Amino acid sequence: MERTVSGATIFVILLFLVASGFACAVDKPVGEPEKLQPVEIRDYQGEKLSSINEFRENSIKGPQHVDVENYRFKITGLVTNPETYTYDEIVNNHEDYEKVVTLNCVEGWSVTILWRGLLVKDLLAEAEPSQDAKVVIFHAYDGYTTSLPVDYIINNDILIAYEMNGVTLPPERGFPFQLVAESKWGYKWIKWITEIELSDDVDYKGYWERRGYSNSADLDEGFFER
Repeated sequence: MERTVSGATIFVILLFLVASGFACAVDKPVGEPEKLQPVEIRDYQGEKLSSINEFRENSIKGPQHVDVENYRFKITGLVTNPETYTYDEIVNNHEDYEKVVTLNCVEGWSVTILWRGLLVKDLLAEAEPSQDAKVVIFHAYDGYTTSLPVDYIINNDILIAYEMNGVTLPPERGFPFQLVAESKWGYKWIKWITEIELSDDVDYKGYWERRGYSNSADLDEGFFER
């Protein structure tokens, strides 16, 4: 004897399938909208800017990839208040500035970039350098170092930058921070900064300075020691 399915049973089955499908649709995670990436600025107040891709790779150990979660920025040496900051503490808790500055490399190329960051002298003010501090030594994640006189830092609006042309520094450009050492040759523009050390050693020489490059690195002078 054949069994037949009543219309009522079919109706119940359909209701079940529809309800199940609806439940699946509700339970399925909805993907977040795709985040728009910042667009690089190439013109600022009528001035043409170089691309962030126009730099040549010339770091001592290649591009560094810093884990920002574990990253710490230190101010040490001849200071009253040694400081240690996270990336967010530096970026979010200090007044930011922006300016167009040209980097000139000893290899013969240059780039003009809109930099955004904070003033090095603001960080020094928080640490309170001692009167004996004459030199600011910068340390990088890859072991690179360079130095500049305290007076140069205090008397000029020198940035440590975290953005260039409106975008966050890429790893190859020095994320999380690069020094914008305006009026100095490019080897003073240290990338991947991890520490600022205040020192009284006026004869301190960094990586390239120990290899014969000028310690002053002024653009209006040659970049080799005389």
